Amino acid sequence: MRKISVASVIATTTLVLATSACGAGSESQEDAEDYPSKELDWTIAFGPGGGNDIMSRTMVEILEDEELYPSDIVVENREGGSGSTGWGHVLSQSGDPYTISTTSGSFLTTPLEADTGWTYEDFTGVGLFATDDALFVTPGDSDIESWDDWLEFADEEGTVTVGGIGTVNIDFILQAELAEQAGYEIDYVPFDEEGQMQTALLSGSLDATVSNPGSILGQVEAEEVNPLLFTGPEPLKALPDVPTATDYEYENMVSMPRGLILPPDAPDYAREWWIETMKEVVETEKWQQYLDENYLAEDVRWGDDFDSYLEENATELEENLEEHGAI
Repeated sequence: MRKISVASVIATTTLVLATSACGAGSESQEDAEDYPSKELDWTIAFGPGGGNDIMSRTMVEILEDEELYPSDIVVENREGGSGSTGWGHVLSQSGDPYTISTTSGSFLTTPLEADTGWTYEDFTGVGLFATDDALFVTPGDSDIESWDDWLEFADEEGTVTVGGIGTVNIDFILQAELAEQAGYEIDYVPFDEEGQMQTALLSGSLDATVSNPGSILGQVEAEEVNPLLFTGPEPLKALPDVPTATDYEYENMVSMPRGLILPPDAPDYAREWWIETMKEVVETEKWQQYLDENYLAEDVRWGDDFDSYLEENATELEENLEEHGAI
């Protein structure tokens, strides 16, 4: 087992469920014919600029442009604790059909490390829409301009400092797998939002990071970062000359699940309304444009199929993290 150092640890989160505050009883008795009729609380469990934020705001824009939701939608970034703060808020609104959130890898991995008071099983799954692979990048002013350059640098340094979103998350797994399979050691530094991580990279605090293409391609085009490797199985269309992990025969390159959830015990009518509504969303030209511009792999699963997907992936991620000694 190669040495992997995690620079910080998520503090244990204690969640207090205030059912009187969320109004679960009254909401659960609402006639399905009147739903939806109130302001919607849309939680983004990470800061601005990351893949979760971009997807959420795209969805909201489509819902508003297509007049699919009849009332106001209030979007709030509730970042912190690798998603535990935002999803903890959603948990506290148990039974409320007017609270909603999107998922990422942290939705499955954060409860494996921290006492969040919840797991993916507690929430009401609406659907999966896409999966998101990652670009491995170095600072634009670095002499490390190819993956072979990186391997030579890592060998010379002994231990390199790399970043990702989340303490124990998809980004950590990608960094750990690349290090183990390529034969170098890492100090992993976690961040709660993309902007902070990019600032750290460009300031020289990090040797490299992994980011979703939609979050980092602007910096690639501005030559602020050097793209060295894409973790997807096929070359990224926007960067066809950047090698893939498959080109180097690296395995276990996990992807970020992009889905939608309601709080625990959300009424069935709310779940069904969101499934039918999101079926319209994913057929819009704007949604297809979002997938193309952010280089996501479309993967659509609804309701129970989404729940099964989460269960399978949670098991796989847990085994992977245990192998790396992260949990």
